[in-house]
Amino acid sequence: MNPDALAEALLAVIVPLAEARRPGASAGLTAADLPLERPRNRDHGDWASNAALKLGKAVGANPREFAAEIAAGLAEVDGVASVEVAGPGFINIRLDAAAAGALAKAIVEAGAAFGTNETQRGQSINLEFVSANPTGPMHIGHTRWAALGDSMARVLLASGATLVREFYINDAGAQMERFGRSVLAAAKGEPTPEDGYPGSYIDDLAQRVLARRPDLLALDADEQVTVARDLAYELQLADLQESLVKFNVHFDVFFSERILHAKGANGEPSLVDEAVDRLRRQGHVFDAEGAVWVRTTDFGDDKDRVIRRSNGEYTYFAADAAYYLNKGDRGYQHKIYLLGADHHGYVHRLKALAGSAGDDPEKDIEVLIGQLVSVNGARLSKRAGNIIELDDLRDWLGTDALRYSLARYPADSPLTLDPEILTKRTNDNPVFYVQYAHARTHNVARNAEASGVTRDAFAPELLDHETESALLGALQEFPRIVAFGAELREPHRIARYLEELASLYHRWYDNCRVTPLGDEEVTDLHRTRLWLNDATGQVLRNGLDLLGVSAPERM
Repeated sequence: MNPDALAEALLAVIVPLAEARRPGASAGLTAADLPLERPRNRDHGDWASNAALKLGKAVGANPREFAAEIAAGLAEVDGVASVEVAGPGFINIRLDAAAAGALAKAIVEAGAAFGTNETQRGQSINLEFVSANPTGPMHIGHTRWAALGDSMARVLLASGATLVREFYINDAGAQMERFGRSVLAAAKGEPTPEDGYPGSYIDDLAQRVLARRPDLLALDADEQVTVARDLAYELQLADLQESLVKFNVHFDVFFSERILHAKGANGEPSLVDEAVDRLRRQGHVFDAEGAVWVRTTDFGDDKDRVIRRSNGEYTYFAADAAYYLNKGDRGYQHKIYLLGADHHGYVHRLKALAGSAGDDPEKDIEVLIGQLVSVNGARLSKRAGNIIELDDLRDWLGTDALRYSLARYPADSPLTLDPEILTKRTNDNPVFYVQYAHARTHNVARNAEASGVTRDAFAPELLDHETESALLGALQEFPRIVAFGAELREPHRIARYLEELASLYHRWYDNCRVTPLGDEEVTDLHRTRLWLNDATGQVLRNGLDLLGVSAPERM
């Protein structure tokens, strides 16, 4: 019996009891309103409910008396071994071994689908993260958002959402011209322009550009800058994309900012032009001092924003507006922005933009701000000169250790990684600890096969050891942890769950044998424990996949 089935059974018991006390008191009550929790002390049972405390006043009952009535009814449910009332009205539930153990087979049969849920079905989400300038390599700040954003996407998709992962390419504006002039100067063997981009990666790009266009320096001056800029941009963007692939991060869309500013073939308005008109039709645009403004203070912004200056030039806010509207035009009702620690000012601005566009700022947009991350002993990139590169970090610490560690903490907490721990192959290294548990499940299965233990029998009532009860209880929690992580946009909950599951598995491994000792006969207990072993491996594998981390079969 899984938690959802138990919650439905609890609901079936409570409704008639509530109605008998106060007709109509249970109207609208669902199983989702009756959360179950795993007691910290396993002596208190497999599950606990505060339903009586929550509903006592509504039904006009003393919570403890109401809990006693619920306990009596729940004790009659198949699969429930015992029910006790504790304190002011907590209900502690213990399942019988067969009901609890049946989960092992269900997990193995579900395979990679175990843990998926429908809690986000109906949500159409555009998740934007990383969004680095294509003028240099990916750095440590991008690394954190790459790991978190991709893991968040995986958890939301596993919870039924329709979602697109999007990378916004900041490829318009003055920085692209500076980039082009920097590459051209390097191609000519000249010093970096005063406002240009330093670093040996510019020299590398210049050589690659010259290899593609040997005639570069024979072109007229303006064309030299344009060709150097566009070819270097193409090469650098390809490098960024390759870095992300190596980091096991997938994007569905790479959206170019240039699209927002491009006029139609016959001079039709750009998306930025249209954005101003669309916001004006919503009634939140006004003209003052020769400029065009958006009245974002109507939606909590600290000041109104200029969208077009008096000289006719658009501000960055105009591109933000056009991009936001474009996301909606592509069918994404809900937009999630993952931004760096230096973007706090964007929170109110983007929410005000959503309101100005006619959306609900509290429902249709989320702006998540990540805090800084550092690595003890990390050196600045020799190529870029002033940053710590993603590729260097990945080569140093490994994709798995880096991704797991970055996804293990809430985004809003500053983070310092310790390479000494992350490169250890010991239990002090969290990712090693979890991966080792997964590898151990495969080792147990291999040894079981060699000893003649197969899964051709399943007797869940035999899984009555205390470590088996604890392990099964944790396995039951996985779908709810995934759903909760999706709801809160917190993939770190998956990592912490996996560490607890690994700990419970190691304890079970120390106490319960899957393979017989010596000449001992293979029994149904061994066969059933193999199901539990393989179920644990499946959940560890599914959880690691949600974090973009591999699940090795040997270590």
